[in-house]
Amino acid sequence: MTSTLPAVTTPKVPAQRRPVPETAATDPAAPPRRLRSSRPDLVLCGLLLVAILVVQGWNIADYPTLSDDEGTYLAQAWAVQQGRGLAHYTYWYDHPPLGWIQIALLTWIPSWLSPGSMTVGSMRVAMLVVSAVSAVLVYVLARRLALPRWAAGLAMALFGLSPLSVVLQREIFLDNIAVMWALLAFTLAASPSRHLWHHFGAGLAAATAVLTKETMLVVLPALFVTMWRHSHRDTRKFALTGAVTACLLIGFSYPLFALLKGELFPGGGHVSLWQGITYQMTRPGSGFILNHGSGSWGVLHSWLYYDRILPLGGLAGALLLVATWRWSVTSRALAGPALTIAILTALALRPNGYLPAMYVIQALPFLALVLAGGTASVAHAVLRRWRRPDELRWRTNGRYALAAVLALAAGAYVVPKWYDGDRTAVTADANAPYRAASTWLTTKVDDPKGTRVLVDDALWLDLVHAGYRPGLGVIWFYKADLDPAVTKTMPHGWKDLDYVVASPTVRRDAVNLPNVKASLEHSTPVATFGTGADRIEIRRIQTSSAAAGGAG
Repeated sequence: MTSTLPAVTTPKVPAQRRPVPETAATDPAAPPRRLRSSRPDLVLCGLLLVAILVVQGWNIADYPTLSDDEGTYLAQAWAVQQGRGLAHYTYWYDHPPLGWIQIALLTWIPSWLSPGSMTVGSMRVAMLVVSAVSAVLVYVLARRLALPRWAAGLAMALFGLSPLSVVLQREIFLDNIAVMWALLAFTLAASPSRHLWHHFGAGLAAATAVLTKETMLVVLPALFVTMWRHSHRDTRKFALTGAVTACLLIGFSYPLFALLKGELFPGGGHVSLWQGITYQMTRPGSGFILNHGSGSWGVLHSWLYYDRILPLGGLAGALLLVATWRWSVTSRALAGPALTIAILTALALRPNGYLPAMYVIQALPFLALVLAGGTASVAHAVLRRWRRPDELRWRTNGRYALAAVLALAAGAYVVPKWYDGDRTAVTADANAPYRAASTWLTTKVDDPKGTRVLVDDALWLDLVHAGYRPGLGVIWFYKADLDPAVTKTMPHGWKDLDYVVASPTVRRDAVNLPNVKASLEHSTPVATFGTGADRIEIRRIQTSSAAAGGAG
């Protein structure tokens, strides 16, 4: 005989009062499963991309001023293209070579079509490809981190249109390429489909970022936090193991390369990876970033000169996300970018660390994401979280009015400042002195092949195309003192040179370079372009000890 228990019934809860969790399936602002199938996302991303490319591409060769670092990376890319090795001089493991190998690939077609165009100003156009990919990845990552469409568009605009971004992303820096790979790694780590190959690909992209610019190593903890949060708990161990394995296998290719060449450790008559790492870790610090008058203080203010909104607003956004961690879905979703900002800020605040001007490039996309995320959190609080179900219509309208006022006030503050900064970028000509110096050395020197001239690397390729002998005729000024392959061809030191081009970089660094310093002291200017501290002097070296002149 069997007994049956009476059925237990539960009272029905009216559908309109039943609590509904805010998920991707119920939230209209949540990203679609596949962004490429969402027309509104494609339209918004496409319009912003066009605006970014126009602003960054217009006047790209003339602003900002050409830098020696740009010239170095492009000259090394030229050496790769020409089959001359990994660098235009002795490769000494200052950075992994993958960065300028990528530059060589980006510039290969234009340099093949027009070899003379392989100069810093012209080849900046190649960086538009990197900027375009990075900007799209910022948008996709924002959507995968649960930002609404308008906030993802805001992050993309902040990243691509900030005057600080426009200036730095135009330049041929390894950091820009490394950031592109880091963004790809974060985007794959946050993939909503959670395929194992996405996490494996994130590890490969992360390793590529580090081998492009080794300083990207510091953001890997934030990447793995993102991967942990977005991986499925059943496959999390496999996903993270695969990502770490892929990252390590690719990363170890660099020391393996040095080992196979017999250049892993110091030895007689060769450079070494260990020496390169030691140099990078022990280079003189630039002082505490908040210490007035230090080098780091000057770098910070050079960033804030171009834009205060993205750096300071991004830091404020990161603090807001930390403060709202417990009750904000957006704050938890942006844990990876917020941790990246925290790590980079902590490193910048070292008491006596070295802070290069391009350091902030690594932070730009993450500053944009957390600032947009903080804005989305404020908007959500004003429009939805503080709203009661039985709220009167006039209160609801008041919330929307408050949100509109805040948005208009932010626009009224940001737009004029960015307009002025971006207008300078698309109209100013900061490189006329460099072009004039290049023209003079091309047209006024009778025998380029028999002339030896010290230059910074921003002009090196210009003179190579003009007929000067690469490496020993046109000499990157550092090598006149630091590269034995060059100094052995100068038995009489500075007296074996004919000209020195005294650019701001050469004048600044000559104090620690005896041959360069002596060439400035024993030379007289024959042509000067520009004025003040930014002037470029072409100085003819006098071998007589009684020669007049000075470093200026």
